[in-house]
Amino acid sequence: MGTEDTEVTGEYGADQIQILEGLEAVRKRPGMYIGSTSARGLHHLVYEIVDNSVDEALAGYCTHIRVIIHPDNSVTVTDDGRGIPVGINSKTGKPAVEVVFTVLHAGGKFGGGGYKVSGGLHGVGASVVNALSTYLEVEVCHEGKVYYQRYERGRAVSGLKVVGECEPDKRGTKVTFLPDKEVFETTVFDFDTLKQRLREVAFLTKGLRITLTDERENPPKERSFHYEGGIREFVQYLNKGKTPLYPDVIDCEGMKDGVYVEVAFQHNDGYNESVYSFVNNIITPEGGTHMTGFRNALTKTFNDYARSMKLLKDNAENLTGDDIREGLTAVISIKISEPQFEGQTKQKLGNSEARGAVESLLSEKLSIYLEQHPQVGKLIVEKSVMAQRARDAARKARDLTRRKSALDGMSLPGKLADCTDKDPKNCEIFLVEGDSAGGSAKTARARATQAILPLRGKILNVEKARLDRVLGNAEIKAMITAFGCGIHEDFDITKLRYDRIIIMTDADVDGAHIATLLLTFFYRFMPELIKQGHVYLATPPLYKLEKNQKVWYAYTDEELADIISQVGRDQNNKIQRYKGLGEMDPEQLWETTMDPSKRILKQVSMDDDDESSVDVTFTTLMGDQVEPRREFIEENAKRVGNLDV
Repeated sequence: MGTEDTEVTGEYGADQIQILEGLEAVRKRPGMYIGSTSARGLHHLVYEIVDNSVDEALAGYCTHIRVIIHPDNSVTVTDDGRGIPVGINSKTGKPAVEVVFTVLHAGGKFGGGGYKVSGGLHGVGASVVNALSTYLEVEVCHEGKVYYQRYERGRAVSGLKVVGECEPDKRGTKVTFLPDKEVFETTVFDFDTLKQRLREVAFLTKGLRITLTDERENPPKERSFHYEGGIREFVQYLNKGKTPLYPDVIDCEGMKDGVYVEVAFQHNDGYNESVYSFVNNIITPEGGTHMTGFRNALTKTFNDYARSMKLLKDNAENLTGDDIREGLTAVISIKISEPQFEGQTKQKLGNSEARGAVESLLSEKLSIYLEQHPQVGKLIVEKSVMAQRARDAARKARDLTRRKSALDGMSLPGKLADCTDKDPKNCEIFLVEGDSAGGSAKTARARATQAILPLRGKILNVEKARLDRVLGNAEIKAMITAFGCGIHEDFDITKLRYDRIIIMTDADVDGAHIATLLLTFFYRFMPELIKQGHVYLATPPLYKLEKNQKVWYAYTDEELADIISQVGRDQNNKIQRYKGLGEMDPEQLWETTMDPSKRILKQVSMDDDDESSVDVTFTTLMGDQVEPRREFIEENAKRVGNLDV
């Protein structure tokens, strides 16, 4: 993106820093400012400082951001932007850099002419990070001098002082902070979490280089992200495990009505739609006006094209947006000076000018592209027509499901052993691999609150199947009916019949595969089940150790070693390695895996922020492409551990 599109309206100096209110509230209620004090909130600290550096890149002044995790989990973020102003702010009589780090809502983003567009929490970032850190140190290179200031828990403990010299033309900011253990549940940063977010930021900021280094490893681990192709390369990355329908990524960019628009998309031969939208580099999980503009342009342009090229029969109905977006991977990124967000979570853009800007720019550029590439247009329309036919078949299958569910309890699947309590808050359903384990589970369960649904074999891989085939699969139909909340546009979480959906499979490779197939189905058809924390994985034991008529269960190899070291290693030890749930009698299954007072459940979670990386993970694991899957497994093998010992 050229600097002419983000030209700033005035000098970024001390008096462009505006002040709105003080800092005290942040330490009292950190969740209001960073979302939570969990690992998610911890990582948000890094994003806030990085976002300030990205704003410098958007304004055309920064080319490289370095993020370093030190051995003590302190973090340094360095950029080569203009450097935070060091002059005295006339309203406070303090150096502007001190105002930025000690006053809430102080920054160059509040109409002082410092930035035309910006991401982050709109000027909240730097001071919030400072308030929630044991210490924070800032260094600024400015006119040949290095300025330094230190803060502790949000308060300046030194004045701004010159501590050295730098090249006269060198500018930039370096921030080091240590998250406060009094505030956060954990202060250990996860390299992969940071890597995914920083990769995304680099995709969205064409030409910017971001380097992440982890000094906790020896030798230090480093990843660098730099994409001259911007979101075009983002789409290629998202499509990595899929087979593209045509070689090009179709993209367009430009300025319209004060909105800078970038759009890139490519269809693949799959059936799922993966569309991500961003405003000023911040993801908008609920879309908004920019997404509406994108969808309108796509639907209208392809229908007009199909009619003009006689690819649709005269009496055929128009293609719907869903037909055209089948197998679509797209990224919409806009930059706007005053974004307005709707809804409780502020995740949906409301600016009306964004819709018009995206719609007119994409319609114009896409029409030209299709005229020049008729073979690509024909491929997309043919795929959309196939989707239209499948949609009709799926609608009939769905109508059948709806008619059955109108009969309510009578339509529950025959193999479901339901619970007697009718209050969903008290109820849970176990999805059990195989009929024999299902039989044990039915005997073992607490009948009032625990339902059992045995699943025969491996369910359909929904990553490779159209909706009509998915709805025709017996195991999937049984789950949809049992849960009661519908799928896709029929999904209604208030009708969910169980508070906990527990996947209970064997502790081996096949069990892990079945669990992944189930999670893929939930993610593609009922993502809110995962987002709202209703999905769990049961943890059956790997070993049973008997000695002198006493019994111990071990869930990991390490746990077994600990038990052996406690009871002693001798010939009286009888150790059984469980190959599957079916090897346990009902009492053992209850005691180890189903009893709420003793069992270990792992909750499956997903933030909106993680959506693109989750999408890539499922595509990589469940898609057709072997090479990306092999790379993924090799890269993540250490984290996953052995699935089958």
